[in-house]
Amino acid sequence: MASAASTADTEAVATSLSARRRARATAEQMHRVDREKFRVRQVSGSLRSSDDSRELCKEQSVGEVVLHPASDLISNSEVPALMGQIRPQWQSKGLIERVRRLLPVDPSSACQRLLNAAVQDLREKVQIAGIDIASEVAAAHRLPPINRGSRGAEDIENYSTAKLIDLSYRMGLLSRPEWRKMTRAYDIRRDLEHEDAEYEAGIEDCIYIFKTCIDAVLSRDPITLIHVSEVKQIVQASGPVAADPDLLTDYKHAPETRQLEILKFLLSVALDDSEPDLVRENSYVLIQEIDAYTGNSVRVDLATYQMDKVGRTPLTELQVRVAHAAGILPYFRKAQRAAFFRSQLEALEKIGHSWRANASHGPALRLFPEFGGLAAVPADVRVQIVRWMTLCYIGEPGGYGTMRSQGLLQQQRRASDRADVQGRPRDHQ
Repeated sequence: MASAASTADTEAVATSLSARRRARATAEQMHRVDREKFRVRQVSGSLRSSDDSRELCKEQSVGEVVLHPASDLISNSEVPALMGQIRPQWQSKGLIERVRRLLPVDPSSACQRLLNAAVQDLREKVQIAGIDIASEVAAAHRLPPINRGSRGAEDIENYSTAKLIDLSYRMGLLSRPEWRKMTRAYDIRRDLEHEDAEYEAGIEDCIYIFKTCIDAVLSRDPITLIHVSEVKQIVQASGPVAADPDLLTDYKHAPETRQLEILKFLLSVALDDSEPDLVRENSYVLIQEIDAYTGNSVRVDLATYQMDKVGRTPLTELQVRVAHAAGILPYFRKAQRAAFFRSQLEALEKIGHSWRANASHGPALRLFPEFGGLAAVPADVRVQIVRWMTLCYIGEPGGYGTMRSQGLLQQQRRASDRADVQGRPRDHQ
């Protein structure tokens, strides 16, 4: 009897312990559910970012979607309008559609996904621009190496986001302001991914990411970079050349290495006496037209290249004309520039101030705009040239024979030539 009672007591204790364990487990489960509901319904002025396990819709127990507290601000901002500027090929992709649906519920996650789309778009644009260009640019700017050929695409896919943004800037796919903005947007996204008590993203961060990614990347078509062979075909055309807007746009977005290659080719043709005159003139005209889109660092490298070719020999008129058209004359050695303009001053002094030499004044003065005008002349030589021009302008008293009024007419013509030298429009009288 005692043994039976003991067994019954043991079973009762075990049953009680089991019941308590089940109750504890149920309580813990309910506590986790309550905590999740509290997290979902939590109202905060900041745009808190959750991990990748957060679902698209946060639902209450009755199935109601919980909108973010800042959803009204986002709806009234420029973000919805910016979404309409994304290129059609990206509009049709599921990632952009997911961003649209995430905006009112989780703007922070929407920002992360939009930046991911922009980064992927940059990878595709780099490959479209050319693996060979990407390889040259990476080597020139000490970026991770990119192999030519089929392996290059794999190297680009393995590029980190920060290095990819740098590569896109160096290739001309992003301007310098856009490069800086994309770098800031990436820094914000990294903060969103690792958000903690030290950082809480605001709506201004999300708007910044949306505007930067769409304006600089997702709204723009891929760029096909211009090749030197295309420029060669243009200057070798059978008639006078005129750069079309597409050519200027392609050149503007070309990386510095490609711009330098094109300018080296054009300069060599323009200065080559063995080339046909039409081809040389076309090269000279094209140099003038693309000058406004050439980077300053390209000009410096081009001037160094040209100075190495010239060496210590005196500059010729043709070399100075072409250098001025390319915007590299100020980078030439000062001593060589001074020597060249002294020779021009000697030619002017040889002509003299007399109105009888008026036929020679015009051609001599009209050369100066092609040499860069007075701004290109070193200061010490410029003073002497301006003095000669002043004396030529003042002229001398008329009265030779019966041509008593000719002095004033000659002064007016010389004034017109002086305006040409200074780059000002003539006064029509």
